[in-house]
Amino acid sequence: MSIPYAVLFDMDGTLLQTERLSTPAFQRTFEQLRKNSLWDGPTPDKSELINILGMTIDQVWKKLLPDASEEAIRAADTFLLKNEIQLIQERVTDLYPGVFETLRDLHAKGVALFIASNGQEAYIDALCEEYGLKPFLTDLYSAGRFRTRTKNDLVAKLIADYQVQKAVMVGDRHSDVEAGTSNGLFTIGCDFGFASPGELDGADVIITKFPQILDHLPELDTVRQSQT
Repeated sequence: MSIPYAVLFDMDGTLLQTERLSTPAFQRTFEQLRKNSLWDGPTPDKSELINILGMTIDQVWKKLLPDASEEAIRAADTFLLKNEIQLIQERVTDLYPGVFETLRDLHAKGVALFIASNGQEAYIDALCEEYGLKPFLTDLYSAGRFRTRTKNDLVAKLIADYQVQKAVMVGDRHSDVEAGTSNGLFTIGCDFGFASPGELDGADVIITKFPQILDHLPELDTVRQSQT
């Protein structure tokens, strides 16, 4: 299978307004860790929890649970995933405005769309199911599914698996920009109000509203014509 043109999307902070989900999920997780005598430190503040978005789960715990036992980290994995899925089902957050419609329109035009996220597999699957995105997506690639250490490795695997000839990487973190550029992709940085200074340096384009993606896919019509 060879794909002539694809768009790869990060999930947290790109498609989903994640801070409204992740903060309460982590707060509940730290309460459960203390309740089970697995951690006696404080719950990180909101800014710390926002800063870890986009990291792999291993990187998250190295940052938030330094020197924790293996038992505590395994428990944190379990607690966090259950809390996230429960909050997803409670609809405590939503997609960014225009995400559903934009993905639907791109899919209708025959564009192969993928998720490329450092999140856990069940978390990404639950989000795509809850918000009705699965019909638009060719596949869901996550660090949790493939145990990749970096976003660069995850994107490289996706490109190789599907023999993608040209692609665009869309994300809100420097790791997304780096993953795109290191794999020779056009990169679109999403600054929806949470990007730190310099976070999106190196992106080919920076957008402030999700539907603006449609203005920056100049090769789309050419690829569509070549398929007909």
